[in-house]
Amino acid sequence: MRKSAFVIPAIVIVIIGVLSSMFVVDEREKALVLQFGQIKAIKENPGLAFKIPLIQEVVKYDDRILSLDTDVIEVTPSDDRRLVVDAFARYRIADVQKFREAVGVGGTRLAEDRLSSILNAQIREVLGADQVTSDRILSTDRGELMVRIRDQAREEALGLGIEVVDVRLKQTNLPSQNLEATFARMRAEREREAADEIARGNEAAQRVRALADRTVVETLSISEKESQITRGEADAERNAIFAEAFGADPEFFAFYRSLQAYENALKGSNSTMVMTPDSEFFTYLKSETAQ
Repeated sequence: MRKSAFVIPAIVIVIIGVLSSMFVVDEREKALVLQFGQIKAIKENPGLAFKIPLIQEVVKYDDRILSLDTDVIEVTPSDDRRLVVDAFARYRIADVQKFREAVGVGGTRLAEDRLSSILNAQIREVLGADQVTSDRILSTDRGELMVRIRDQAREEALGLGIEVVDVRLKQTNLPSQNLEATFARMRAEREREAADEIARGNEAAQRVRALADRTVVETLSISEKESQITRGEADAERNAIFAEAFGADPEFFAFYRSLQAYENALKGSNSTMVMTPDSEFFTYLKSETAQ
């Protein structure tokens, strides 16, 4: 009985010691075995692992790609138009030993603070470089600028054991106090462009109208010329007919012309005429020849 009283506690202690010496590394994690703060083992493969109980401890870090939102900062491109920039980064712990040596017990929070400082510095450096204007930052060229930020931040982050996977600019806006002035300038530019287009349109319309007016004048001139020619030819033909008729019977021709004159003078409402008794207008109505 006395012997079993010592054996059972010993077995319990051994079991507890064995259990406390085992730990499991998940496939999404990396683990460090520390002894008095010093790294004794690195466990990067998932599975069961062991440590010395009470003497050694295990610190685990996430092995997945993590996200970091940077603080909103202001940058000044080469055209001196300030921009408010909001970015985020994707990163992962590439070298867990270097990561631990760089951040110590501060862990992921301290690492993200340092990485955020690195990103902000690179954003200011790249977006504030020569030949980088605000228009370029706001255009499709921003993709190239983000790659430059990522590459430069990646080099500095390697000292923390961190690999920067990607950097994206979420927002690149003008400060609120500059928005109204910018909008006013944009409106003025659009209005100037609209005025230029209207002026060009009016100029083109004037050219079309002038061409149309000239065409009308030329067409009328040609038509008038042709009508005058036709009228002259008709008059000539008429005069020829009259001359031929006059030559055939001058007395009848004179009589016929007098009848035409009577018809033209007395037609319509013009039925009253005042003339001297000896007027030659009604010669054929009173002469012996007419009788």
